[in-house]
Formats: sequence, structure tokens, C-alpha cells
Amino acid sequence: MEKIEHTTVPTNGINMHIASIGTGPVILFLHGFPELWYSWRHQLLSLSSHGYRCIAPDLRGFGDTDAPPSAASYTVLHIVGDLVGLLDHLGIDQVFVVGHDWGAVMAWYFCLFKPDRVKALVNMSVAFRPRNPKRKPLESLRFMFGDDFYICRFQEPGEIEEEFAHAGSARTIKRFLTSRNPRPPCVPKGGFRGPPGPDIQYTLPAWLSEEDVNYFASKFDKRGFTGGLNYYRAMDLTWELTAPWTRAQIKVPVKFIVGDLDFNYHIPRVQDYIHKGGFKRDVPFLQEVVVMEEAAHFINEEKPEEISAHIYDFIKKF
Repeated sequence: MEKIEHTTVPTNGINMHIASIGTGPVILFLHGFPELWYSWRHQLLSLSSHGYRCIAPDLRGFGDTDAPPSAASYTVLHIVGDLVGLLDHLGIDQVFVVGHDWGAVMAWYFCLFKPDRVKALVNMSVAFRPRNPKRKPLESLRFMFGDDFYICRFQEPGEIEEEFAHAGSARTIKRFLTSRNPRPPCVPKGGFRGPPGPDIQYTLPAWLSEEDVNYFASKFDKRGFTGGLNYYRAMDLTWELTAPWTRAQIKVPVKFIVGDLDFNYHIPRVQDYIHKGGFKRDVPFLQEVVVMEEAAHFINEEKPEEISAHIYDFIKKF
């Protein structure tokens, strides 16, 4: 870990923290919520040893990267703009992209907007979701899951932040990272606060240490969760702004990986979409779909060696 270099890069009106290691063709790693560059620590070390330059930013709103206060500053146009500016600042023309969770969403849009900058994509957890021109995302989510669905719960500014503050950053991180429930998460008001007292309710798996949790928690203690939550709060605005890309296809080579216990894999109709032609229709250069058994949502941390091997086995073809 001490070989990983940390720098700050100006891009798209913000200062972005990046972790990097290695030399060679560039792999850009994009993390999700509630995570940081640190989520890719294993892949940075592994892939750099195979002759790649690995770059993992803290995305806008996370960690040591700036966090504009308004949710309107977190559309996919802002995030992809940050990434294009990052590559331009570093003098990098093309990259391999690896994404997970919100990082996967941003990776899809990066490939949609700037396919000329992407050699190939390895995406995890969140399959491509074509834009529904008839209904905004939050309306669809409320229709499917109700107001207690976690994304719907995240919408009111300050409300969920108060619950996370009551629980504490470390307990909040543990709750998210240790979940293995494949059902879409629904949590009633107050449900994220948790019971008072010590963190005895979360037994850490072998792949997650107290040191890991403390690193995440230290950054969220400093930055807060609002930046990350603003990605969810900007979903409908993103929907409005991306109307010109309705029915557009992802036209870069793609490998998709998901755990069979990932709640995203159990959203209604998602498995049919992935396995029965819809995914391939929208992502015509989709080359591989991997469903990992007994793996949950945070697959790049839970199965680090397998994920690193999956990434390397795919990108070495190009």
C-alpha cells in the first residue's frame, strides 16, 4: 500500500484526489457508495504488477475530492466531465475503465458519451439501464419498491445524514459493506440510526478488517455523506439532461460481473434483461457476463483475487 501515490488534480472546477501506481496502459477505477478509491486497493496492487498504470480517484463528493454542496452538481454530466478533465490533465488519451455500483453507472455513461476514450470496460454489480423516456427514475423506484426503498429514503436533504450521524460513520460503513441480503433494501424512517451501544451487531467478514472500516470512516467523518448521497438526489435531473441519448447503445467491448447475492441482480426483470437478449441489444459489444456464486454487492473487496484475475484476463486481449 505504501507504493501507492496520492496526488490532487484540478478538473472541471473541482480538485480531485487520485491514488495511482504502476506504469503502462492505464486502467481507471471508479468506486461506488459508500466507498472511496480505497475500495480498489487490491486491484491497484495486482494490476500494476501486471504492467498497468492504475488510477483510482475519489469521485466528486467523496474522500479527499471536493464536494460541491448542491445536488444539482452531481449529474452524470458533471461526473463524466470530471473524469474527462482528469485524463486530459494527465495527458492520457485512452483508458480501460473498471466500475462498481455508482462507479459502474458512471462508467456506462463515460462509454456512452466518450467511447473514443475507452479501450474496454469491466463493470460490476449494476447492469446498463436504458433510459425510460416515459417515467423518471424515482417515480419508477417508488412504484416498484415503495417510499422505504433506500434510494427513495436518500432524497430528503439532511434526513438520512442525521440517521448516519446518529449511527456513526464506522457503524454505517459496516452495515453497508457486510450486508448479504439479496432483497432490494427497504429501510423505514429512523432505520439507519441503529440501536445505541457498541458495534456488536456487525461481525466483520475475513475480507474486511477494522483497519479498513476505520479508513473509510475517517474520511466520511471528515467529508460527511452528503456528497455521496447527492448522486441519488441528482437521478431525476440526470434523466432530464440525458434525453438526447434515449435508445443509444454502449459501443465499447464490455465484460460484466455480478454476485449472485447482489441485490441489484434480484431487482425485478434484471436477470431476464441480462441473460435473455436485452443487455446484448443495448451493449452490442458485450463479450462476457460472469455471475459469481456466493458473492454479494461489494464484490471487488469480497473476492479481490478473483476480480483482479477477471479484469486482467479481459483487458489483456486489447
